Amino acid sequence: MRLPVYLDYNATTPVDQRVLTPMLPWFTEQFGNAASRTHLYGWTAEEAVVQARKQVAKLLNANPKEIVFTSGATEANNLAIKGVFEKLSYKGRHIVTVATEHKAVLDTCHHLEQLGAEVTYLTPSADGLITSQQVAEVLRNDTILVSVMYANNEIGVIQPIRELAAVTHQAGALFHTDATQSVGKLPLDVQAEGIDLLSLSAHKLYGPKGIGALYVRQGIEVVSQMDGGGHERGRRSGTLNVPAIVGLGKACELAQKEMKTESERLRQLRDRLESAVLENVPDTFVNGSATHRLSHLTNICFEHIDGENLLLNLKDIAVSTGSACTSASVLPSYVLKTLGLSDDQAYASLRFSLGRFTTDEEIDFAIQHIGEVVRKMRMDVSYS
Repeated sequence: MRLPVYLDYNATTPVDQRVLTPMLPWFTEQFGNAASRTHLYGWTAEEAVVQARKQVAKLLNANPKEIVFTSGATEANNLAIKGVFEKLSYKGRHIVTVATEHKAVLDTCHHLEQLGAEVTYLTPSADGLITSQQVAEVLRNDTILVSVMYANNEIGVIQPIRELAAVTHQAGALFHTDATQSVGKLPLDVQAEGIDLLSLSAHKLYGPKGIGALYVRQGIEVVSQMDGGGHERGRRSGTLNVPAIVGLGKACELAQKEMKTESERLRQLRDRLESAVLENVPDTFVNGSATHRLSHLTNICFEHIDGENLLLNLKDIAVSTGSACTSASVLPSYVLKTLGLSDDQAYASLRFSLGRFTTDEEIDFAIQHIGEVVRKMRMDVSYS
């Protein structure tokens, strides 16, 4: 067993060997530019991109023409939100989102506020969920977009996307979801759920870093945020990263085949870890909904403990206090604070996210290690 045990799969996942293998020839042997239309190298690269586009679209039940390749979910979120705002600002400037969204959405909205957008930030209930009624109550005639994360990256709470999209459409607005933590882990259907725009990233589902995609429902126009060549049907310019695109496609194909069995296996491991911690470590509780959440994740608060010291002492397991994008911040998690936790409780909360390569042995080790570290830390405090 390799130490430290990796339990931070929501931050990133290792590239599956079955994803890496088909990527490798596109770095050396098949190195053509997919936009080169005059020779075999370019044609071959374009065929690979077309195949990957189909694989991504199939996972979402979308049309391949609706898939726009980006550098990742952050760019996809920017393209969706800024692109819709620039396209529809003549109609309205009101955007609705949630206070617990990823910074890739929140910071994008803050940027647009400097350009004249009006943004409503909904506050979820203590379990992290929002309701369609909450959305309906803030929709206006000038609302152009509602953006709600499919599943939260810190607490794993899954929002009622179908209902939220329905009320959004009743008001004549578009619905976007940051599905970075959901794609490949939950069965998604953009048609059945009424999703207009959806962001995803390969490195969250065992693909390479630096590649992602934005689903844009046919008939919806977004203003490109990357100009210079008219790639991706004019929606995102830049030479296509063929090796990474091949990897994203293969990762989506594998996820579709293995999602159901993988999800159930991880649910059992997560429940074992969570139950053991809650039973054997006093003054602990789970943050967010215990029912409407991703199967591989638990976010646990260890009360009466300094969170930073807890992380330092848990040296044999790799976990986090929240989003990797905010891990350098000394502030408590804004997601947990929004749910009503105190600063001390938020600081003392850890996110455990399991993945494809997590083993029973690793979970047993983590349970023992967590218990020993917390007991020692509390004992040291009591005797100090």
